[in-house]
Amino acid sequence: MKKIVFFIAVLAIVSCEKKAPKDYVTFSGNIIDQNSDSIVIRSRSYSKTIHVNEDGTFKDTLKVQPGVYSFYDGKESTSIFLKNGYDIQMTLDTKMFDETAKYVGEGSKSSNFLAQMAMFQEKLLDIDSFTNIDSIGLESKFVEIKKELTNFYGNNEGVDTTIINNGLKTIDPMLKYYKKYINDELALKRDLPKGAVSPTFVDYENFNGEKTSLKDLKGKYVYVDVWATWCGPCIAEIPALKEVEKNYHGKNIAFVSLSIDDDRSHGGSWEKANEDWKKFVADENLGGIQLFAPKGWQSEFVRSYRINGIPRFILIDPNGNIVTPTAPRPSSEELIKLFDEENI
Repeated sequence: MKKIVFFIAVLAIVSCEKKAPKDYVTFSGNIIDQNSDSIVIRSRSYSKTIHVNEDGTFKDTLKVQPGVYSFYDGKESTSIFLKNGYDIQMTLDTKMFDETAKYVGEGSKSSNFLAQMAMFQEKLLDIDSFTNIDSIGLESKFVEIKKELTNFYGNNEGVDTTIINNGLKTIDPMLKYYKKYINDELALKRDLPKGAVSPTFVDYENFNGEKTSLKDLKGKYVYVDVWATWCGPCIAEIPALKEVEKNYHGKNIAFVSLSIDDDRSHGGSWEKANEDWKKFVADENLGGIQLFAPKGWQSEFVRSYRINGIPRFILIDPNGNIVTPTAPRPSSEELIKLFDEENI
């Protein structure tokens, strides 16, 4: 009987000494081809900078409220789900950022789900795939997209319920935004059809210190990339744009990158906007013809093409006429098909 009492007492002591759940997240990982010596984890009410070692490894603890946070590496970002008690390890190759963001460890399922959802949405809502669809076809397409997204959220074993519930709530507003965007694109093609005289730009500042006008490029096709140094999706297209430029070097086409960096996005200073643009072009060794729009979003060329979101790509023929006001992105296979159709 005494032995039994003693054993129970030992169990009680062990139970008392059991560690309480940790009230923080342990977050570590390894980044290949890191873009910075630090990463930032942030939300509307939280921000923490984590040092990244020269070999791409990092580790830190974060005390958070449960929720979705943004992981930012200095150039691109992705979403992760954090909750105190989690122990998550991340792997990432910045050359294929979205495709390679993976997580293991306690609490990793929700972050992996967010990464998979981002890729799935990108595939479903590829703007280039809507270029030849009419309004009736668009409605039918979005009914199917809603069904696929809803089913994807249904495949949620082990995923935090707040992600699922919030995701389902955002489907309709998100699709409403995309429908408006695509309908605007269709209207743009109607009002700026193939063969119409293109809006022009005159004496825009060239990175080389000269002035460049659209008429200077007459006799060549002109592929225009409207972008800004602060635009993540714009920057993500740069490697593909460099590859296209390389493959079409010496052919009858000029590649123009038109920055719309302005005072609002650079501390209220046009001078700083211009300096930041020049530094970015130099640091990234950007090719083609690099131009700075004198009034940013309000520049005549930008307004004439009704550019309300970037990146925007435009193709103009050798006579200065529009081929398309919404050309495919450099990363899209549709761009090369378009170039082939034009015998470039």
